[in-house]
Amino acid sequence: MVRAAVLPAVSAPLEITGIELPEPGPGQVRVALAAAGVCHSDLSLSNGTMRVPVPAVLGHEGAGTVVAVGEGVGHVAPGDGVVLNWAPSCGSCHACVLGEVWLCANALNGAGAVHARRADDGSELHPGLNVAAFAEETVVPAGCVLPVPDGIPLTDAALLGCAVLTGYGAVHHSAKLREGETVAVFGAGGVGLAALQAARVAGASRIVAVDVSPQKEELARRAGATDYVVASENTAREIRALTGKQGVDAAIECVGRAATIRTAWESTRRGGRTTVVGIGGKDQQVTFNALELFHWGRTLSGCVYGNSDPARDLPVLAAHVREGRLDLSALVTERITLDGIPAAFDNMIAGKGGRALVVF
Repeated sequence: MVRAAVLPAVSAPLEITGIELPEPGPGQVRVALAAAGVCHSDLSLSNGTMRVPVPAVLGHEGAGTVVAVGEGVGHVAPGDGVVLNWAPSCGSCHACVLGEVWLCANALNGAGAVHARRADDGSELHPGLNVAAFAEETVVPAGCVLPVPDGIPLTDAALLGCAVLTGYGAVHHSAKLREGETVAVFGAGGVGLAALQAARVAGASRIVAVDVSPQKEELARRAGATDYVVASENTAREIRALTGKQGVDAAIECVGRAATIRTAWESTRRGGRTTVVGIGGKDQQVTFNALELFHWGRTLSGCVYGNSDPARDLPVLAAHVREGRLDLSALVTERITLDGIPAAFDNMIAGKGGRALVVF
């Protein structure tokens, strides 16, 4: 038996309880978690913004040590450190054939599988976003684990699995930020802080962080922000004032709210680029009129998992970490146990802090 954070039903409180995991079957890997990040996507799963089968063990950003492998697994062995990949690509769907593995049509097929059973009543549990990282141990398909790059501690490596891949990818793969350009990042949570660091790595000349909380300014500046704006109805005007009344070249929206998306778009220059990373609900409707779309010539694009290929991008990120360009510790504002996850959810709802990291 291992302890895990279980979502019994949509919008129900998380329960920290014992679960029974099976031994790894063919093509599966058992991992003892070292750390798991508490991501806003986990909150979106719990409140029904994103739909997966429940009851489920949540958690999708993690790293740990391989305990056992099933038949046919050859790329990792017991004792290896691994990063969990919650969106494994199938390699054969239309998106994968095009090389857009982050849009794999089959990436979340595993969410409907039976992952484990509750220790108290034997009821079936699903694996949330495939990997069920909010647990002391997990059993996942082999495609959901990637070797930890050399020189990266396991607890830090957990952040690479979502926050850093997403934030870095939004800047480098989606917005394609170039040296000397200006950028605004909306939302200074875990992904936003990673995006700020990525903008610094890209050589942006001005990096504006935007958040509703004045208390996050120090966090944002440590991550690379040159300017900090407390969100208000005047945010777009303030950002344009910081950029010679032109607006930024690119905006990265990490909140997922209609008003924030609209503000991010209005904050860019004519011909600017807005990348939407935040996951919003169906009720969040963003509107534009045809004339402004023509006049401003701006681009608005969605961004899934940072448009990243984890197998390709993890070694790149690790090199940035080893050479001091990315500081993973700057994303983490609290280290907690499994029992602290419900409070971490409350902090996200309240807009407090950066990334909470569960350390096992």
